Amino acid sequence: MRYIPKAFGRRYTNIELLMKQFLRYFLIAAILLPVTAKAQFEGFKDSVVQLYGVVMTADSLQAIPAVSVIVQGQNRGTISNDQGVFSIVVLKGDVIQFSSIGFKPKTVIVPKNIPGNQYSIIQLMVTDTVYLAATIIKQRPTREQFDRDFLNTKVPDDQMEIARRNNEASKRNYIASNLPRDGQEAVSTYLSQQARNYSYTGQIPPQNIFNPFAWAEFIKSWKRGDFKNKNAAPPPVDPDNNESISH
Repeated sequence: MRYIPKAFGRRYTNIELLMKQFLRYFLIAAILLPVTAKAQFEGFKDSVVQLYGVVMTADSLQAIPAVSVIVQGQNRGTISNDQGVFSIVVLKGDVIQFSSIGFKPKTVIVPKNIPGNQYSIIQLMVTDTVYLAATIIKQRPTREQFDRDFLNTKVPDDQMEIARRNNEASKRNYIASNLPRDGQEAVSTYLSQQARNYSYTGQIPPQNIFNPFAWAEFIKSWKRGDFKNKNAAPPPVDPDNNESISH
């Protein structure tokens, strides 16, 4: 244990010195904290305001009941009674919002320099006009009109009919001719071309213009329509029965 040099006829250890400092700071805090807390309480007490008043219409000065009086940012408020009177505790500087169905909302800021702790207002609200769409009233249709409209109503196709129409031969051929190749098909085509080129390395490849099998395959492809313009539009569709129109 370390000793402090002798002073006033006694030696003090480190623990004793720390205890003396702690007691000194504790006494200072015990004296200052109540004074600080009292000052803060007085300041908070001075900022509290009892806000009360009446909400009325701006044109006829009639009381408006059930008006919502909300303190913004604090999720608390009140409503006016049958005579339009309200009362709520707020702080100086709070933003108060008045809202009611059929009236435009109003916002009021409580002044910060209010003398005392009470503040009264008379809040006037303007009627909010809402224009609705026009409503056309027609007479009830007759039995003949109902039968005519019911028979002429076009019922949309179900999922089976849509699938059946999309699987037509003309649409499948058009989709197959315009569908781009995927990665596997592209790699297979590339490897086939490379293998064909490697098989004729060092010699002249044969010319298919004199190959009868190539001519036969060409004629089959021509009949299948493989050489048609792939960017052409699909065959037109009849709007009445949603079927392709072939020429």
